[in-house]
Amino acid sequence: MAHKQSKSTVNPLEKAILIGVNANSEQEFDFDSTMEELHRLSSTCKLDVQETYTQNRENIDHKYYVGKGKLEEIKAYVEHHSIEVAVTNDELTTAQSKTLNGNLNIKIIDRTQLILEIFALRARSKEGKLQVELAQLDYLLPRLQGHGRSLSRLGGGIGTRGPGETKLEMDRRHIRTRMNEIKHQLKAVVEHRERYRNQREQNRVYQVALVGYTNAGKSSWFNVLTDETTYEKNILFATLDPKTRQMQINEGFNLIISDTVGFIQKLPTTLVAAFKSTLEEAKGADLLLHVVDSSHREYRTQFDTVNRILKGLDMDAIPQAVIFNKKDLSLHGAPDFQPNSVFVSAKSEEDIEKVKTLIYNQIKETLNYYEEEVLSSNAKRLYELKQHTLVSELKFLEDTGNYLIKGYKKG
Repeated sequence: MAHKQSKSTVNPLEKAILIGVNANSEQEFDFDSTMEELHRLSSTCKLDVQETYTQNRENIDHKYYVGKGKLEEIKAYVEHHSIEVAVTNDELTTAQSKTLNGNLNIKIIDRTQLILEIFALRARSKEGKLQVELAQLDYLLPRLQGHGRSLSRLGGGIGTRGPGETKLEMDRRHIRTRMNEIKHQLKAVVEHRERYRNQREQNRVYQVALVGYTNAGKSSWFNVLTDETTYEKNILFATLDPKTRQMQINEGFNLIISDTVGFIQKLPTTLVAAFKSTLEEAKGADLLLHVVDSSHREYRTQFDTVNRILKGLDMDAIPQAVIFNKKDLSLHGAPDFQPNSVFVSAKSEEDIEKVKTLIYNQIKETLNYYEEEVLSSNAKRLYELKQHTLVSELKFLEDTGNYLIKGYKKG
């Protein structure tokens, strides 16, 4: 009797190559570190990177992305090694994508698509999923015309998560209708959050936002400081959905702390716009806690990238304190270029106290000093001041029988 052979359920990884152009006209980013990052993004998307092709040019080629000679070299490698996917380090125009696809006859995925893919994998909340779909449709819309062959070639695997094949057949009108629906749903979420934030501001609640490069350890610190168990993993873009929790320091002072999406070099503008709501919490902050992975070889580049994005979002005026994280893994020693910083590990109790002290000192810097004498019978007022202001001294006055409170408050 013949036995039915069991079918393997393990899908082999798609074989990929990376292509990057180091253009003299675009020196805003560190090219080598963006290529390393592209490799990590590709691995996160379960691509098996076989080879990397880079080219130094004055400008990116408008038609082929790389020069024709380099394209021939890539083509020979693709055919000889049965490569299935080519990933470019820049967002491609429709023409570039079409020409590359026509020449190489494989899937062409650009940096923006790759990041969208990871966002699609990571989004957990309804809002996060809507944001991803909006960004994907926004990316797809201008690329529909004359691009069917390349898009239909996507099939399974990378580049098909989220809108997927069924939506690829939609015409522009359907896509625009869907985008409007999503915007309408997101508007309701944003308005709800806006009302909640306005209420907090009226109550003068102090707001702290964690910002930083992707995988710097923001969620670890969010969890440690708020006793939460948020999703925390050593992967790119682990946090996409905005999270806000209450936290207490100084035996009573209440503040709100928010975790935000990680930044990355060459973060596509579509994504900054799509994930604006995850950064809205940070925009209203009184203090930014910038978490840096100090064990990373390019931590200084990552630090500068985050600050450049913050400037682009008009958030550079918000006071900032820096947590140089992953001290336990760092080979560099404590960075010395940044005041208002600590060199710590989220695994150390002593370091957790250091971060709380840093937060206390930085909050103090952003508030106004006050002194107030409170009747010893007025327990309600004493409680209010301890909860809503940063009390630095509480002294009982023998001569009057009242309390003298010194501290710092908003406004």
